[in-house]
Amino acid sequence: MTATTPVLPARPGAGPAVRPSAAWRAVLRAEARLFGREPLALFWIVLFPALLVTILGLIPAFRHPQAELGGRRVIDLYVPVAVLLALILAGLQAMPPVLAGYRERGILRRMSTTPVRPGALLAAQILLHGAAALGSAALSLVVGRLAFGVALPRQAPGYLLALLLAALAALGAGAGVAALSRTTKIASAVAGAVTFPMMFGAGVWIPVQAMPALLRGIVGFTPFGAGAQALGQAAAGDWPSWSHLGVMALWAVVLTSTASRWFRWA
Repeated sequence: MTATTPVLPARPGAGPAVRPSAAWRAVLRAEARLFGREPLALFWIVLFPALLVTILGLIPAFRHPQAELGGRRVIDLYVPVAVLLALILAGLQAMPPVLAGYRERGILRRMSTTPVRPGALLAAQILLHGAAALGSAALSLVVGRLAFGVALPRQAPGYLLALLLAALAALGAGAGVAALSRTTKIASAVAGAVTFPMMFGAGVWIPVQAMPALLRGIVGFTPFGAGAQALGQAAAGDWPSWSHLGVMALWAVVLTSTASRWFRWA
């Protein structure tokens, strides 16, 4: 992340009063400019998941239906995994170091003298990273469809709902890590430790549908294990299980509430 200080609204008492909505828009514009200057973060969030789909799809064995997968192909299962991977990279790898870096360099302390509240900065970061992750998800679906004939989700409303809940859980987890980390190094270390079990739950190494029933049930209590199964059900044309949707919604509420409660300027 660059060391450029975001453009902030005027201090209270130093001029005309600044409405909270105007302050939030100013923060969003400043954060959007800074976010656009991070090509490496944009590559990992937006392009890498689609690149992973391409690499896996080029493996001949992954393009053949397999009886143990219910007649589906491995590449069919990995497109939802790539979608979840984009959310994990945005929420846990990209966002926490940005906010912790602000705190480490004193930017948050200077921002605290403005009308901007912690929730406004968190909301701006969540909105930007969420938009990038959802764009990446759409790109993975398009690549999977056009390059390898992966069917688009047959239950589109259910798929979108599951995707939004998974995104909120991922971004809530990232906001929580940022809230509790005083430095960039701490944020990166904690986020890295959380990322790997999240990736396992999402099925990066073994698609959730290919896991033994007991393991599949266990990862179903994690946000991305539930997300993988919900996306798989929606992709097949069924409405996602309410239990999977409920698990993701619960994680999203708990993690976001924790981040909002514990986020501090210094």
